[in-house]
Amino acid sequence: MADSTLIFLVLGATLAAFVWGRFRYDLVAMAALLGSVMLGLVPGDQAFQGFGHPAVITVAAVLVLSRGLERSGVVDLIAKQLLKVGERLFLQLLVLVGTVVVLSGVMNNVGALALLLPVAMRMAREHDISPSLLLMPLAFGSLLGGLTTLIGTPPNIIIASYRGGVTGESFGMFSFSPVGVAVALAGLIFILLVGWRLVPQRAGKASTEAMFDTANYLVELRVGEDSQARGLTLRELQQKLKEAVPVLAVVRDEKRRAGHAFFGVLREGDILLMEAGPEEMKLLEDKAGLRLGKEAEEDQEEEEEHDSEEEEGKSTGEAAPEHAPAISEDRSKRNSVDRKASGKPDRESKGVDTEGLQLVEAVVRNDSKMINRTVAQLRLQNQFSLHLVAVARDGGRLRQRLREIRFRAGDVLLLQGDESELAESLSTLGCLPLASRNLTLGQPRMLLVPLAIFAAAILAMLLDLLPAAVALSTAALVSLLVGVLPLREGYQAIDGPVIVLLGAMIPVGEALETSGGATLIAEAMLAWGSDWPVVVTLVVLFLLSMVLSNIVNNAAAALLMAPIAASLASGFDTSVDPFLMVVAVSASCAFLTPIGHQSNTLVMGPGGYRFSDYWRLGLPLSLVVMAVTVPMILLVWPL
Repeated sequence: MADSTLIFLVLGATLAAFVWGRFRYDLVAMAALLGSVMLGLVPGDQAFQGFGHPAVITVAAVLVLSRGLERSGVVDLIAKQLLKVGERLFLQLLVLVGTVVVLSGVMNNVGALALLLPVAMRMAREHDISPSLLLMPLAFGSLLGGLTTLIGTPPNIIIASYRGGVTGESFGMFSFSPVGVAVALAGLIFILLVGWRLVPQRAGKASTEAMFDTANYLVELRVGEDSQARGLTLRELQQKLKEAVPVLAVVRDEKRRAGHAFFGVLREGDILLMEAGPEEMKLLEDKAGLRLGKEAEEDQEEEEEHDSEEEEGKSTGEAAPEHAPAISEDRSKRNSVDRKASGKPDRESKGVDTEGLQLVEAVVRNDSKMINRTVAQLRLQNQFSLHLVAVARDGGRLRQRLREIRFRAGDVLLLQGDESELAESLSTLGCLPLASRNLTLGQPRMLLVPLAIFAAAILAMLLDLLPAAVALSTAALVSLLVGVLPLREGYQAIDGPVIVLLGAMIPVGEALETSGGATLIAEAMLAWGSDWPVVVTLVVLFLLSMVLSNIVNNAAAALLMAPIAASLASGFDTSVDPFLMVVAVSASCAFLTPIGHQSNTLVMGPGGYRFSDYWRLGLPLSLVVMAVTVPMILLVWPL
């Protein structure tokens, strides 16, 4: 069987596995590499040379530098100013999307989005608007900003390195800027004037209370004289229940202790503040002998009485549906007055007091170790001291038992834990905190140091003193040596799955070229478009690369399409630059699906988006980008 046929089979299986999503993309890429070696498509002694490729080193260095900028507080200062923008949606979109476009040009675009995502959520809460109106434009803005510089997105780094191998000279730091800036501005204007109107508005998802309705599921349970829970620790109680029902707090002698920090045994009279639905309530009563507190029992009786009144009204036809809210509201007011008169807290309006329970929202990233695993498999409580309170998916709370949930990328989690350890635990798990984030200003003496280090690296690249990989790696090393960020955090900043993906797919992409597969594809496109202008072929190349980037990682799309672009340029006997630039831009246009780019996945849960929501804004935005990209490339990089 010809080598070109074999590489097509390997790539076909690889793409199918990427789309299937059963296995993580780095594992799929490694399998593709090892399969290519066994089939003789990649020499065994060159199998792992991709991990030392300049593109891989550059991506790792950029990730470390981005984390340094984040930790220094430079971006937090910017974010603090954004919260003062006011109530007009146009201005909110302008400052949020505009800022993420600028930041994505000088740091990793996922990192830029991660910094501004909590700001957008807080802005939505303060101004009582749906976060869905802000988050998708913010995610797409991070992709547009990555087009503007060499280090803005991995496809640019890959294309620059590939050009170096073809022509002997790589693209520079700002070689992408003329086209990238024009495209980013066009995309920004489209989003501000038209695009935001195409975003589906998901109401009521801007806060923990709205998404999880937490207070309605937090109950107070009393340990009685005959309770089986008496004399047990909280860990022993959960083992007895065989259920991950988190105890958020233990109230004893009118003093409340957070559940994750309570290690004593339960006594008669203790009150447990727990998150429990009807099924869990029955389990707690049957197996642990826990009972509702007096106040909670009264609330439950009132709700049952109200439900029976509604049923009676429906059966007699006395209560019309439109009057139900008024009756409910009147009853709530009456209950509130009765409680105040009796000296009881107003639970209808205030719910269970959760102050100081250190609850935090977090979204599961694409590369999280939580994906496809359960609470028990992750040992959240034992290993990370975290209680899982609730899980939301597609903008709504999941009603199934917590222990049965297998996490997915984009899930929004409500967690409780030690405030001093939350950040590190979330980072280790691969989660991005969303709940009102305290903006830290960093150490003043370090505020300008990372900026100076980064500027020196850029200057060395512009003056051709050092190659990009060497300059940026040196800057990352200096950042670690001077203490901009701890060494451990520097290693955590490096996105392992992306590094493995690049290192594994680079030899496979080269095999597509050396086997003659890229030439076959290019010849087919040349035969189809021989009677058409070259610009039509550029448009077709753009569309193919764009579609590929929406179903696989954008770095993988760039690696696979670059050899085809070079073969097309050779077939037309024109400069390779416009063809490579088309691939660089189109590989970053993953606007159609939530799986094409991490930025899209990160906003899916908090924004309450569905899979089909993305193309509504993504498709017209992709067409706008293509309409601007092709003429600008032909102007800046003539054939």
